[in-house]
Amino acid sequence: MAEPFRLRVLKALAETVKKVAPTHVRGGDGLPFENDLTDYVDAAGVQRPRVFRGRDLFGPSDPLPLVSILEHPRAAEQLMSSGANTTATGEWELLIQGFVEDDPEHPTDPAHVLAAEVISVIAAERHNRYSLFGLGNREPCVTDIRIGAPVVRPADDTISTTAFFALSVTLTLVEDLAAPFA
Repeated sequence: MAEPFRLRVLKALAETVKKVAPTHVRGGDGLPFENDLTDYVDAAGVQRPRVFRGRDLFGPSDPLPLVSILEHPRAAEQLMSSGANTTATGEWELLIQGFVEDDPEHPTDPAHVLAAEVISVIAAERHNRYSLFGLGNREPCVTDIRIGAPVVRPADDTISTTAFFALSVTLTLVEDLAAPFA
């Protein structure tokens, strides 16, 4: 079954975030990642993810750490093409949220670590500048990645019962609006 280009982008971004795992080394210091965002097998023997797309509600049965990739609420502004041309280039703003177990004395410290680890694997994609996220360099494609500064917050019982971070990631897309499955 063919998938829309934007869904392929979200899946590729999720696979990139899953590189945060103790079996990989992080950039800068060469030490293993502290967090594990890879899929895992639960007590019932079912493989479950730690990185989600389009999910904004989580509960006590969900594993920590976990990350969710959402379209940013401001992303409602559509890419625009001119005249009869259906090719569009524009920015797609995404919001990445990460949730962790609190540190007893400094609750947000683990969220800072997870945010830095997620940023490092996304930033590493820039080295593949002619095929960001492995999606190639011809329409449709991703031509740029901009990473915002993370915002880390303690538990507040409104958004989360544990510390979390929010991170804006803006992708520049080149796509043919008349062929979203291309």
